[in-house]
Amino acid sequence: MSTRAMNLIHNDRLFPADPVMRGIARRLHAEVRGLPIISPHGHTQAAWFANNQPFPDPAKLFVQPDHYIFRMLYSQGISLEDLEIGVDELKDPRRVWRIFAENYYLFRGTPTRMWLDYAFQELFGLEERLSGATADLYFDVISERLRAPEFRPRALYDRFHIEVLATTDSPLDSLADHQAIRDSGWKARIIPAFRPDSVVDPDFAGFEKNVAKLGQITGEDTGSWQGYIRALEKTRARFKALGCTATDHGHPTALTADLPAADAARAFETVLTGHADARQKELFRAQMLTEMARMSVEDGLVMQLHPGAYRNHNRKVYELYGRDVGADIPVATDYVHALHPLLARFGNEKNFTLILFTLDETTYTRELAPLAGHYPCLRLGPPWWFHDSPEGMLRFREQVTETAGFYNTVGFNDDTRAFLSIPARHDVARRIDCVWLARLVAEHRLDEDEAVEVAHDLAYNLVRKAYRL
Repeated sequence: MSTRAMNLIHNDRLFPADPVMRGIARRLHAEVRGLPIISPHGHTQAAWFANNQPFPDPAKLFVQPDHYIFRMLYSQGISLEDLEIGVDELKDPRRVWRIFAENYYLFRGTPTRMWLDYAFQELFGLEERLSGATADLYFDVISERLRAPEFRPRALYDRFHIEVLATTDSPLDSLADHQAIRDSGWKARIIPAFRPDSVVDPDFAGFEKNVAKLGQITGEDTGSWQGYIRALEKTRARFKALGCTATDHGHPTALTADLPAADAARAFETVLTGHADARQKELFRAQMLTEMARMSVEDGLVMQLHPGAYRNHNRKVYELYGRDVGADIPVATDYVHALHPLLARFGNEKNFTLILFTLDETTYTRELAPLAGHYPCLRLGPPWWFHDSPEGMLRFREQVTETAGFYNTVGFNDDTRAFLSIPARHDVARRIDCVWLARLVAEHRLDEDEAVEVAHDLAYNLVRKAYRL
């Protein structure tokens, strides 16, 4: 069977088959397709832009950082060792690429396939479908292009029409790469986001040592509750000085607590011993979400909460390769009861924004939309991770809009480690929002001029406002 295609991506991709709705969607998309990209939450590396060195090879660029890719390959029995996951310098990148190419058919029907085909065609001019037969062609073409100045990280940032790009950084990070970007005089806006999991989650590997290191960095006694809190406040201020506007919290659940100061101090002392049980650890994490909310009220940083993943479900893979290698599984999540202590204290604060994400779609209509449709501080983040897909985006709009409207959501963020997928991901989100709006127009539930305005807001304005950019 021929692998040749006139185009890897179609101009009407994702648009409705119905000609009336397709026409409306086309017109709406034409209004927003060229808007700048704002990427307020993701996992790209500031070092790429500080050093501005060429990406080394296609396997290092596409395969190694993308858990969407190697998760699927691993599910079909392809070893992470063969893919050289976790290796700093690939020994045989062409071999890794061939394995990926020979199994590219596994991604049929997935958003990963759309993101990759978009990059292959739009960035590298490739129009034959990736397969074992075209693996070397792809590797050679991409490798050659990556050596050109226009494929350096800073040039691609400009080419992608990115206005703001936020990385996600540990409180233990020096942020030297962010400072280097500023010192270079390059005018791009690349900012850190504060992700304190390593020093607030007792289950995080090396938690006690991380807390001690936080104290060394900040000059505070993090062996005491008061010193620990001051150290976190100082670190947030350091992040904010380099442009940070948001924090991010990847807790197992959305549980919050509002303990008296003495009880909070005892909870901290207990987890710092390294002998806390599961209940004590969860109570401490719950208290720290409320502490972070209090800090956000004071310093204005927007707070993001990404709960509901059973992290590192495959223990063997975790022990061999560490965190974030595709073995995280969604679990049911409670928001109504879990968030009540935090919202009782800060839910009506004008200087507080809490953006909620979920991996549990059953919560959209039952919990999240009603919560966001009431509390002034709450906004709903876009479909995340396993639901960052055309169908997931449509389900989100269908279930959330009737209760929370459009303006209690925050547009789109790509949440990616794969830099070259950013334009593709935003393209999918903009197209799907236009599809949903086209349906409302076709059903005479919204006038087309209103739909144009909403499309602009979803693609650009809401994210700038929500993340205070």
